[in-house]
Amino acid sequence: MKKILIVDDEIHIRSLLEQTLEELEDDYDVEILSAADGEEGLSMIREEMPDLVFLDIMMPKMSGYEVCRITKSDPELSQVQVILLTAKGQKADKQQGLEAGALKYITKPFDPDQIIEEAKDILGLE
Repeated sequence: MKKILIVDDEIHIRSLLEQTLEELEDDYDVEILSAADGEEGLSMIREEMPDLVFLDIMMPKMSGYEVCRITKSDPELSQVQVILLTAKGQKADKQQGLEAGALKYITKPFDPDQIIEEAKDILGLE
């Protein structure tokens, strides 16, 4: 079973992502998990070993950049794919995200269809 973790401190964004990705749960047996801040997100990454993480950047306790950097520098977690989701759309922000090890960088507001397509592509779902 594939796992997707959503890490965002804004509950409405988490809910929107959960609803968006729900069809993958039904159609492809994908488990959707969520965390409310960077610290909780990192511990869930370690416990659950998700295949894909949708990660907000600006969060309490630990930023998405930090979570991404720690995840990608840990040999046991390095295969976890990270997509940063953020309202920060500046080129420098994007560069920092990709340098932290993120596979993609998507700015909010995001297109739910894009989220589904990215997830299916990364998880190898047809």
